[in-house]
Amino acid sequence: MFIQRVVIDNYRCLKKADVTFNAPMNVIVGKNECGKSTLLEAIHLALTGQLNGRPLQIEIHPYLFNVDVVSEYFEQRTQALNPVPPRILIELYLADDPALAKLKGDNNSKRLDLPGISLAIELNPAMASEFAQYVADPSEIRTVPIEYYCIRWRGFHDSDILNSREIPLNASLIDASTIRNNAAASRYIIDIVKESLSPKEKVDLALTYRLMKHRFLEQPKVRAINDALAAKQGEISDKAISLSLDTSSRATWEAGIMPHLDDIPLPLIGKGEQNAVKIKLALETSARSHIILIEEAENHLSYASLNELIGHIAANAGERQIFITTHSSFVLNKLGVETVLLFQRGKGVRLNELKDTTTRDYFMKLPGHDTLRLILSKRTILVEGPSDELIVQRAFQKKHGRMPIEDGIDVISVNSLAFKRFLAIAQLLDKETDVVTDNDGHVATLKARYADHLGIAGIAIQYDDDEGAATLEPQLLKKNGLAVINAVLNKSFADRATALAWMKKHKAETGLRFFGTDVAWKAPDYIDRAIR
Repeated sequence: MFIQRVVIDNYRCLKKADVTFNAPMNVIVGKNECGKSTLLEAIHLALTGQLNGRPLQIEIHPYLFNVDVVSEYFEQRTQALNPVPPRILIELYLADDPALAKLKGDNNSKRLDLPGISLAIELNPAMASEFAQYVADPSEIRTVPIEYYCIRWRGFHDSDILNSREIPLNASLIDASTIRNNAAASRYIIDIVKESLSPKEKVDLALTYRLMKHRFLEQPKVRAINDALAAKQGEISDKAISLSLDTSSRATWEAGIMPHLDDIPLPLIGKGEQNAVKIKLALETSARSHIILIEEAENHLSYASLNELIGHIAANAGERQIFITTHSSFVLNKLGVETVLLFQRGKGVRLNELKDTTTRDYFMKLPGHDTLRLILSKRTILVEGPSDELIVQRAFQKKHGRMPIEDGIDVISVNSLAFKRFLAIAQLLDKETDVVTDNDGHVATLKARYADHLGIAGIAIQYDDDEGAATLEPQLLKKNGLAVINAVLNKSFADRATALAWMKKHKAETGLRFFGTDVAWKAPDYIDRAIR
C-alpha cells in the first residue's frame, strides 16, 4: 500500500500542488522555502488528522491558508464581487489495493476511481450567514475567520473518517525541528517504540509499571514516613495525608519512562545520534508503519554518520514507502537518482519520467551533485568547461561587485553535449537558465541544435555570430586586443596569432590569469548578456 499522488490546494506555501510519487523511495529536493516540508506535513496531516502532534481541531489557525489565496479573496470582496471563501484541500490518491477497498471511490477533484483520503478545511454551511455578515466589510479583515470553518475528513467513498484507525496506512513523520526540548525528545522516541509493541506487550508494560508504583508504598522507609504523616491527622486536615506515586490514567508508563543509550538518558546525547536513532527506530517498527516521512536526514550528522544512516535506510526500507527531503548531494547519490523528485512550489518532476529516455538515463548515471546545483539555484549559467567558468565568474564579479552564487546564480561547467539534457530539467521546473557556448565556426548548426529551446521563456542560448572567433580564446582576444591580453597573461606576444596559439594550448592557465588579474578587461558580448 502506497501513495501514488498528492493534490493540494491552498495549504500554507502550496497554492497548488499535484505530485506523483515513486512506490518505494522518494528523495525530495528543492531550494529553501519551496514547500518540501509543507508537502510532508500535508501528507502526514491527511493520514493522521494531526498537526504538530496534536489533533487538527486544536491546532487549526488562519495561517494554514495560503496568504496569496486569502489576499485575492479579500481583494475581490473589496471590489464588490462574491468570491468563494478560501478552502484548504489535501487529497491522497492511493494504490488500488484490496486492503484499501473501503476508501475507494471517485469523490475527489480528479474524479478518479481509486482508494484515497480527502481532508478539507472549509466554510461550515451552518455558519454561512454569520460568515457573510462578518466579511460584509472586508476593509479591516486580513485573515480567514476560522471560527466559521469546519474540518471534513473523508475517504474517496465519501464517508467520514472519524479517527486515524479507520485508515489502513500508518505514517511516521521524523523531523528534528519538532524536538524542541528534552521532554519532547523522550516522548518522540517513546511514541515510535509504542508502534513496535503488540497490544499484549503494551498491556504487560502498563501493568508492570503500575505494580512498581504499588510496591513503592510497601518499602519500609516510605511506610514509616506515611505513618508519621498519619499521626498528624487533624492538625493539617481531617483526612489522612500520605505520599504515593501518581497512579491516575494520565500518569502512564509513557510519561514515566526515559529512553537510554548506553545508560545515558536520550536527551543528553548529541542531536545527530538522536536523529539517527529516531529514523532507525521508525524503520524498525511493526509492519503497520507503511509510510515514513523524514525531514532532512542529514541534520547534525557528520559525513561518516550520514553514510551509515543512509545505508541503513536503503537496506531496511523494505516495502515501506519512504519520503526524504534533503539538500545533500550525498543523500541523492547514495539512494539513487532514480528516486529523486525535483520539487518547487507545488510542481514535482521525477527524473525517471523524463520523456527523452537518453536524457533520463544520463541523469540516472550522473553523480547527483551537478543535478542538485541546478535544482537549488535561483538561476543557472551553464558553461562548457573550467576556463569558461572562471571567465564567467570573474566577469560577473567585475560587473556586479559580488560573485554569482551570492545572488543565487550557480555557474556550472557541463560538457556541451549535455546542455540539452540540463535544459530538459530546467524547462520542466521553469528554471531560468542561460547556456554560454562557443559557435565552433558553425552558427547554423548551433541554431539547429537548440531549435527546440530558442524563444522559450527563461531559457537563453548565449553565443556570438562571428564564426571567425569560434571559441572563448579568440573571443577574448577580439574584445580586448593584444595589449590587454599581454598585460593579463604577463606575456609579450608579438602578434595576435602567437597569443591565440598560446591561449588555446593553455586554456586552464588562461582562465586562471583572467580570474586573478587586476588588469581591466572586458567580457565578450555573449558572456555579458548571460551575466545581466
